[in-house]
Amino acid sequence: MKTNKQLKHLVIATVTGAQFAFPAFATENAATGTNGAVEIPAFAADGGNSTEAAEIKALKLQIDSLVKKVNALEQQRGPAEQAATIQNLDQQVRILQRQRELDQDAAVAKAATAPKITLGQNGFSFSSADSNFVTQIHGLVQADSRTFFHDGNINGNDGFLLRRARPIFTGTVFKNFDYNFTPDFGGSVVQIQDAYLNYRYAPEFQVQAGKFKSPVGLEQLQSDPATSFNERSLVTDLVPNRDLGIALKGDLLDGAASYTAGIFDGAPDYSGTTANASVQDDKGFAGRLFFLPWKNTSVNALRGLGFGVGGSYNVNHPSTNTATGLTAAYTTDGQQKFFTYNSGVGASGGTWRVSPQAYYYYGPLSLLAEYVVDSQRVSLLTKKGKNSADLQNNAWEVTGGWVLTGEDASYSGVTPLHPFDPRANQWGALQVVGRFAQLNVDRNAFSGGFASSAKSADTATAWSVGLNWYLNKNIRANLSYSHTTFDGFTGKASPGVIPAQAENVLFSRLQLSF
Repeated sequence: MKTNKQLKHLVIATVTGAQFAFPAFATENAATGTNGAVEIPAFAADGGNSTEAAEIKALKLQIDSLVKKVNALEQQRGPAEQAATIQNLDQQVRILQRQRELDQDAAVAKAATAPKITLGQNGFSFSSADSNFVTQIHGLVQADSRTFFHDGNINGNDGFLLRRARPIFTGTVFKNFDYNFTPDFGGSVVQIQDAYLNYRYAPEFQVQAGKFKSPVGLEQLQSDPATSFNERSLVTDLVPNRDLGIALKGDLLDGAASYTAGIFDGAPDYSGTTANASVQDDKGFAGRLFFLPWKNTSVNALRGLGFGVGGSYNVNHPSTNTATGLTAAYTTDGQQKFFTYNSGVGASGGTWRVSPQAYYYYGPLSLLAEYVVDSQRVSLLTKKGKNSADLQNNAWEVTGGWVLTGEDASYSGVTPLHPFDPRANQWGALQVVGRFAQLNVDRNAFSGGFASSAKSADTATAWSVGLNWYLNKNIRANLSYSHTTFDGFTGKASPGVIPAQAENVLFSRLQLSF
């Protein structure tokens, strides 16, 4: 390094001396009258024998040689220094990379012990770092209106109502235990809709205990925010709703089949409750098998086809001569009573239900159909004796829909591809729906004195049409119209007698669900 500097200094000195020498020559020439031009010595032309010229020539050669050597040395030193610089930079990069790895490891270690809080369109979620403990907060609010069209008879009450107002608390404890607690503040009475614990040993094997929906009716099992109309069809008059019990359930073949089998208290039909505690109910059985055989195949047209059967059986033993164990009433789409049993009639003996069911979803198309037959032994309790009969009531429905905006329909509802945002010219999803349903009461209920045709009808037939507007995944608006007619009624038309005329009602709903 020192030699290189000395050589460079020598070259610089030589060049500097030459710079002083040539002006001196020029000055001398000017003094001798050469008009300032530098005159080249004679050796330049003839090979020169002049001593001075030879010395200058030798000096130039030495300068050229020194410059070449310096350049060579500079070139040799440049790559070495560059390599040293690169090595130094590489070491610094490695240090930074290692520091980043340490920081990332520290962040991962911290995240592994920190709780997780999330907020989104599916609600609030609080979770431990290992997800073994989870609490989720959901909600459902349905604000409805009902407008009845009267025809000379006062049927139904117009007005607004808070149909459902439910905070929904779900979660997991110790990894495999799920829970659900759902109170309902809608209506005039606060109720606990769901309160159960579910143990997930595996998808194929789960045990659920508490209060939850009995596994019978297809439309009844559909989530409340996802139903096509404000109210479920006439079929749900004949299937149980929620009940206390314990059930074994599971999904098989990656969801291509599912089963539920449980023991329940044996609640009566959907619309009513046990009228008197003097009924001694044996525990009832309820179960369901449902199949989606093409769910996991590439046959798109059949993936949304599902079918199955649900059923229940239980026994009632009345201990006194009071009416117990029967539904309070069968109700219309407008939730008005069109059939009730006479006073003094109670359930006695076996009660069974069978409900074959199916649905089909393909693109914007939706179809749902089910049939239920309900067989119940009833007794007319009197002081003189007891008159009994086995009554078989049945109901069926078909519901269809089409999403006008092209989104896929499903059993769990519709998710808009373009959520409502007028500024972006997005309007959500629109779905038209229609339904036809009928409920038939066994005529022996009237001929045997268990019901009166002067107060009740033996058949209700309803058709409904509606428009559902999904503004986004969480907000939905409904508008629908329902027309119900009745047969078998022999009483006189008077205010408050529902089957005396057809029921015509306009429904609307604004729903928030998350």
